[in-house]
Amino acid sequence: MSRILIIEDEPDIQTVLRFNLEKDGHHVLVAANGNDGLHELRRSTIDLVLLDLMLPDRDGLEVCRVIRADPSLAGIPVIMLTAKGEESDVVIGLGLGADDYVAKPFRIKELMARIKVRLLRSREETGDAERRRLQFQGLVIDPVRHRVLIDDQVVQLTLTEFKLVHYLASHAGIAYERYGLLDRIGDGESIVTDRTIDVHIRNLRRKIEPYDHFIETVRGVGYRFSELGVREPG
Repeated sequence: MSRILIIEDEPDIQTVLRFNLEKDGHHVLVAANGNDGLHELRRSTIDLVLLDLMLPDRDGLEVCRVIRADPSLAGIPVIMLTAKGEESDVVIGLGLGADDYVAKPFRIKELMARIKVRLLRSREETGDAERRRLQFQGLVIDPVRHRVLIDDQVVQLTLTEFKLVHYLASHAGIAYERYGLLDRIGDGESIVTDRTIDVHIRNLRRKIEPYDHFIETVRGVGYRFSELGVREPG
């Protein structure tokens, strides 16, 4: 059973979608506007989003942009529902990272088929990623969904923080100089210096407590991730 979030403000469409999805065995959550949809995404585990482009508070394109910019949400499949029928909206939406789109009025069988395809593809990617998931006690680093969990709770990290913890954990036991880390996580766009690396590490440690001791400071060098997570005395 998959958990599907419908972000749609029209009650009739909400009802039709909920009925057919639940009939297909899915667990369905509904949000009537973009802000509520984003709140639901951040507090629940969602497997797929059906996202209307025309919403009362912020449009679906902006919601999609927020989803793809958030490392903890970026891996969730998004299918856009558009009544505009304008090619420009579809192009923009797909450019923002939406996985598919269906124009209103839609045929429910076609939509259900597309949902099935996206869920199957997502499960295949997730199954693939299980071999790449990193787990150290209650700390889990998921590179596909771009998220970190502490004792099964999602931690809100910035993109830089996620890159840092993922790279260090992927090379546990190896000490890296600050500039070496810069070369490996830099995106060429944001300005990151050796001093800001220290700030990111400090913020990262605070967010991943009580497993902050996995990230060790190597004096005169930089940082490393301890596979055993042994807290150093003092």
